[in-house]
Amino acid sequence: MTTDVDGLLSGLDVSRETLERLAHYEALLKQWNPKINLVSRSSMDDFWTRHMLDSLQLYRLAPKTESWLDLGSGGGFPGLVCAIMAMQHDAGTQFTLIESDQRKSVFLRTIIRELGAPARVISKRIEAVAPVGAGVLTARALADLDGLLAYCDRHLSPTGVALFPKGVNWKNEVAEARKRWNFTAEALTSLTEPNAVILKIHGVARV
Repeated sequence: MTTDVDGLLSGLDVSRETLERLAHYEALLKQWNPKINLVSRSSMDDFWTRHMLDSLQLYRLAPKTESWLDLGSGGGFPGLVCAIMAMQHDAGTQFTLIESDQRKSVFLRTIIRELGAPARVISKRIEAVAPVGAGVLTARALADLDGLLAYCDRHLSPTGVALFPKGVNWKNEVAEARKRWNFTAEALTSLTEPNAVILKIHGVARV
């Protein structure tokens, strides 16, 4: 890890025990990745910034909740990383990861088992899962905001909060989504990419 990454981790209050868990996670991902393509090879050179830090920053922004739902979890970003962070704080949060790819689901369950993370995996398509009523809902690089809000409408508690990392075109996505949805959105600058934001969304309802 670089000095910059160390500084950001310190600012996010990541303990030594959590770092050890995340390092174990990284080692397993590197072992599995050539077989099932959990993350792009190009991103492995900047793994801690692109994946770990990008996920950990969401934990800091989330309200306390008993139920956290992560959609299209893939290699576990951001949901499983946040579940590992929650272990540090004994937060009492149960994480549910929805991932339809069976091989990726096996990887996620392996990490959960080896680290004792407070998470479960549902290996179904998102729309096939019964409404969860989650207090926090996250997804990264899964769909445009319009599509994500449809998932919120199904799975987010009426008082819940959604956190979505978005790139430079986030304003266009928000404008397009407002044609079909009412919602309140706060754009928070990403710690890992100055032109990106985390959209913190609540009050989702169809127009």
